[in-house]
Amino acid sequence: MIQTVSLPIADEFDPFAARLAADGQSLNRVSLQTLQINVGKMCNLACHHCHVEAGPGRTEIMAPEVCERILNWIDLHRDSLDLQTVDLTGGAPEMNPYFRQFVSALTSRGLHVLDRCNLTILLEDGYTDLPDFLAEHRVEIVASLPCYLEDNVDKQRGQGVYHESIEALLKLNKVGYGMPDTGLKLDLVYNPVGYGLPPEQAPLQADYKRELAKRYDIHFNQLFTITNMPIKRFEHALNRDGKMTSYMSKLTEAHRMGNVDSVMCRNLISVGWQGTVYDCDFNQMLLMPLDGAEGLIDEHAVEQQGRKLWDWTP
Repeated sequence: MIQTVSLPIADEFDPFAARLAADGQSLNRVSLQTLQINVGKMCNLACHHCHVEAGPGRTEIMAPEVCERILNWIDLHRDSLDLQTVDLTGGAPEMNPYFRQFVSALTSRGLHVLDRCNLTILLEDGYTDLPDFLAEHRVEIVASLPCYLEDNVDKQRGQGVYHESIEALLKLNKVGYGMPDTGLKLDLVYNPVGYGLPPEQAPLQADYKRELAKRYDIHFNQLFTITNMPIKRFEHALNRDGKMTSYMSKLTEAHRMGNVDSVMCRNLISVGWQGTVYDCDFNQMLLMPLDGAEGLIDEHAVEQQGRKLWDWTP
C-alpha cells in the first residue's frame, strides 16, 4: 500500500526508534505480500498469554459481507498487488461460521492460505473433519504448541490441552500434514511459559522434532519461536507480579539489528473483524488503526470507525 499516512507521534521517549537511529537503521514498508485477517475473537481456549484476549465468551466475528468486501478488494486490485498469502487468525479462526467458504474463495483465487490453529479446535464437535478440508485446499497450518512437555503446555493454555494438542497433531499427520513429499505444511509455534524470552530457534526445533517423534511419532515442518508481547493478558500478569520493568529490560537487551529486516509489518497489513486496517496484529489489539478512530479507546468503536481495507487504493 503506497499511500502515506501520518500516525500520531508519541509524546514520550521512544527507545525502539532511538535504537534504530543509533544503529543507522529505519523500518520501512516494502510491497504488500500478506493480508493477515482476524476473522473473530471467539476461541474455545482462554490462554494466559493471549494478546487478543480471545475466549469462548467473545462475540466479535467477521460477518460474511465483510469477507465478501475483502474478496472484492482483492479482485479489484490483484493486478497491482504482490499479494501472495492470506493469514487467517483469531481467536480460533475456524469458529467463524464463514471460515470454510472464505478459505475456498481465497484458494480458488490462487492465494496461499495460513490457518493459525490452536489444535484443540480440531477435536470439537462440528470441526473434526477440518483436517481433511484443510488438506484438500492445501492450507498451511501454523499451530501453537508452547512446549513438547505436558506441564508447560497445560500451565499456559489450560488443563488437558497438551494431550488434546497431541491427538490433533496425530490427526494432521494422518492426512499428510508435516509428512515428507505431501507439500502439506505443518509448522509449530513456541512461546515461553512465564516471563522469559525464547531460546535460539534452530536447537529448540531439533529438540521438538526429536522428542515429538520419539514420544508420539509426530512430525512437522518447522518451529517458530516467538516472544510474548507485553500487552493485554500478558501485560496484566506482568504488572500483577511486578515483572513489567524487568521484562522490558530483557526485550531491550535482546534486540538484534539482524531482525529488523524481517519484521512482519514491512510486507503485511492486519485487517480487523469489521475490516479496519492496522500495521500489524499487535497494533490492532492496541487500538492503533492506520487511519481513522483517533482518540477512541473502545475496541468496538475503533473497529467500527477505523478506515476499512476497501477504502484504500494500493
